[in-house]
Amino acid sequence: MARTTPRIGIATREGTAADNADAARAYTLADGTIGAAVIDGIGHGPHTSRTAPLLAEVAARIAARRGTLPGLLTASELIADRGADGDEANAVAVAAVANPAYDVVAVAWTGDCRAYGWDGTRLRLYSNDHTVGAQLRRNGVAVELAEEHDNWLKTSLATATVATIYQATIPDALVLLTSDGVHDQTDHDTLTATVRTHATDPQALADALVAAAEADADGYRDDATAIVITTQ
Repeated sequence: MARTTPRIGIATREGTAADNADAARAYTLADGTIGAAVIDGIGHGPHTSRTAPLLAEVAARIAARRGTLPGLLTASELIADRGADGDEANAVAVAAVANPAYDVVAVAWTGDCRAYGWDGTRLRLYSNDHTVGAQLRRNGVAVELAEEHDNWLKTSLATATVATIYQATIPDALVLLTSDGVHDQTDHDTLTATVRTHATDPQALADALVAAAEADADGYRDDATAIVITTQ
């Protein structure tokens, strides 16, 4: 069954370290198809905050027209070379396409940006983090040890290939794309409660998600970015 025209909300909030290295963009085609992307820049180098919005724009526009995999691979080409000073930006990313003619939302990701789906009763994680910590958990390593490796990325946008960008389809009517400043600093119960409260208003939900992320014990708060796509 065809869905209604997708609606979207976008929000980002700077953290406590330097400037905002996250970015999010969406693009809507003439037929109502929406392409969207969240970019989480790695570190705060001289190019990162300037380049992240460009990566998000390219990924969203190409994804809308050609699909999520081409969207992320095209963005990857912009930073695949380290540049003359050897310090070009790098990032992790997630992209989505919502076409009103289909009953699923397509997503693709590399790194530890995430894609969630909300079916009206439960919030489900559809992506898997490309980190050493996540791999250790899958191999049965103790949670306490695995957590020490959650910041060790196995893949990134700059080195992305067809084999290192994963894809999925989400049948739920509401899809969340988040940077780790949202999902790493907000527990799942809080995420679920926030979605339940604001599920009918994608912009209010995006704003609430980035506001809900709390600082850690040392007072550090990461950049937080969310895109909400609703198809009901």
